[in-house]
Parts: sequence; C-alpha cells; structure tokens
Amino acid sequence: MHDVRELWTERSKKTGKEIGKYLRYIFNGHLMIVMIFIIGSLTFYYQEWVISLDEHFPAAVIMAVILSVLLTYSPIYTFLLEADRVFLLPLENKLTNYFWKSGIVSFVLQAYIILMILAVLMPIYVQVYGTGYNVFFYFLLSSLLLKIWNLALRWKVQYFVEKQVHLTDSFVRYSLNAVFLYLLFMSAKVFLLGFVFVIMWGLYFYFHKVTKEKGLKWEEIITLEQNRLTGFYRIANLFTDVPKLKDVVKRRKWLDWLTTKLVYHNKNTQLYLLTRTFLRSGDYLGLVVRLTVIGGLLIYFWDFVYGQFFFLLLFMYLTGFQLLPLKKHHQNILWLDLYPINEKHHSIAFKKIVSYVLNIQGVLLAFVFLIKGDWLYSLLGIVLAITFTLLFVRFYRWKKV
Repeated sequence: MHDVRELWTERSKKTGKEIGKYLRYIFNGHLMIVMIFIIGSLTFYYQEWVISLDEHFPAAVIMAVILSVLLTYSPIYTFLLEADRVFLLPLENKLTNYFWKSGIVSFVLQAYIILMILAVLMPIYVQVYGTGYNVFFYFLLSSLLLKIWNLALRWKVQYFVEKQVHLTDSFVRYSLNAVFLYLLFMSAKVFLLGFVFVIMWGLYFYFHKVTKEKGLKWEEIITLEQNRLTGFYRIANLFTDVPKLKDVVKRRKWLDWLTTKLVYHNKNTQLYLLTRTFLRSGDYLGLVVRLTVIGGLLIYFWDFVYGQFFFLLLFMYLTGFQLLPLKKHHQNILWLDLYPINEKHHSIAFKKIVSYVLNIQGVLLAFVFLIKGDWLYSLLGIVLAITFTLLFVRFYRWKKV
C-alpha cells in the first residue's frame, strides 16, 4: 500500500526529469536566438495590427474559437507505463488518489497555457470594446473553471471505448465552451451564462452516473499516454538521439515515382536508401513541409523586405539543421555494412538529398515573392537559396555531423 501512495511521485519525477533532459537540447542557443527574434518581431507587428482594429472586428468570436480549442483539448497526464495494465489492474480501486494528482498536474500545466494565450488576446478585446484590462482576471477565472469541467468530463468519457462517444464528446464540449465564452466576452446576461453552465455540469453528472459501473479502459489510457510521449520524443529526436523513440514508417505509395527516377546502379544504392528513408521514416518529410508552410506564410504577410529574405534563409537553415540526423539514421543496422559499395557513396548520397530538399524548399519560398507580385525579389530569393544550399552542404554540415 505504501508503494501505491508513492507511485505517482516516483513516476512524475522520473517523467519530468526525462522531459527536462531533452528540453535542454531543444532550447539550445541557436533556437533561443531565433525564437527571441521571431517573438520580438511578431510582438511589434501584432501591436501595430491591434491599433488598426475598430469596433466592427469580431474579437469575441475569434477569442471564443481559439480558447475553446485549448479548453476542449484536455489530456490527463497519468504517467502510466505499458506494464501497468497487468500489475496495476488489480489495484484500480486503490488508485483514486493517484489519478486525482494526475488531474491536478494536468490542470496546472494547461492553465498556464490558457493564461498565456488569454494574455496575448486581451489587447484585441480592449481595443475593440474599449474596456480596461481589469476584466482579464474575470475572464481567466471563468476559463479555468471551464478547464476543470473539461478535464473532469474528459476523464469520465475515457471509460468508453466507442470512438463515436469520444468524437461526440469533443464536438459537444467544444460547442458549449465556445457558446459560454462568446456570451462571456459579449457581456451577456448572467442568467444566460448560468443556463449554459448548468447544462455543462448536468452533462458531467450524467456521465458520472453512467460510468459508475464501468472500469478504467487501461489499454486506451496507456496508449494515449504513450502517444503523447512519443510525440515529444519525435520533436526531441530532431535535436539529439532519443533511444526510447520507436521509428514509425509510413508507406506513402503516392511518392514512389520519386525513387523510380533513380538510375539502377551500384553507386546509387545509398541514394535510394536515404531517399526512401526521407520519404517514409520518422518525420523528415512532414518537418520539411511544415517549415516550408510556416516560412511561406511569414514571407507573405511580412512587409519588411529584408525580413522576408531573412525568413527565407532562416527556414532553410532550420530545415538543413533538422535533416542532419538523416545521415546516421541507419547507423545501428549492421547488415548495411555488407553492401559491396564504397563508403564515400553514402556521404555523396546524403549531400545530394540535403541539396535537393533545400533547393526545392528555397524555390517554393522564393515563389511566395512572385505571388505577391515581386518577380525581381523572387529571382533574388532563388539565387540566395541556391547560394545558401551550396555553402551549407559544403561547409556547415561536416562540422555538425
């Protein structure tokens, strides 16, 4: 019994230490400098944009939509492991305190995010409706109460295995969150807010009643916990090796035409392997797509031309830096050493993959200038992209790898 009481403390400390170890790699010097620059620039332009808003801007709708997403997404961090479905199952009735602590920690972590986002959105509300910032604490308290309701109801819904129940729960909770927040931001009558609030807690007590005779769905809860950790490990794996990460391979048959273009030859063996790896393994392809989209949006909405070129080079650098682990992706597969090929072909293949990816990304980012009607800047962007790729592949990558 003593071990059960101490289990949560032990698990939470171990998980926190594990996450903290990888966060030191993620928020390294390079990334922090980039983040400070981006946040500072976005803050400046955000202030300028807020000042331009008038009373017709739908601030209440936008705030309700954004905050409702944060409220509806309410995971409970249980810190459960794969083996717990066997060893803790008989102790389910004694784990009430364990899950209470998990709920409290989940609330504190998610409440901090709500606080940050609400603080970012408040200047819009004040500008549009002409109020003071004194309503911020009223909005924050209401949002935190909604978060408690979402976490409580989400826990009860996890007693069901039917996917339809989970989908319906998310839709209903999002709708109720959005309606309540919209009424709150529009200074609606108290009885309207109270009516929605009663519906919310009535829904919770309904699920509380129907789940009394149900047991915890251990496999579902453990799977959700493992998926969250895996998602974090995938991000951390972009910065350092994560031994606990299980590689996920996706077929992506629709991209096979890219490998069929490769000439069937001994010297292209590693090029074929790394191309397949980039397209299918881990999250290399998804990472490149996300960075390209984000970079393209920043270039499109940024007015300062030097800042646009800076973002073009910045996101190409981030992409190239995140592709460096691709070179060592198969280092633990010993049978690859049996290939009758020269070792230099591996380095050549890696160089080609990085060059192709960066050049394609650079052209796509430069194309954004053309969409804005600046064909001269678009050509200059292509030249900068090609130059950066040559310099990065020839010099920078060797030092980092």
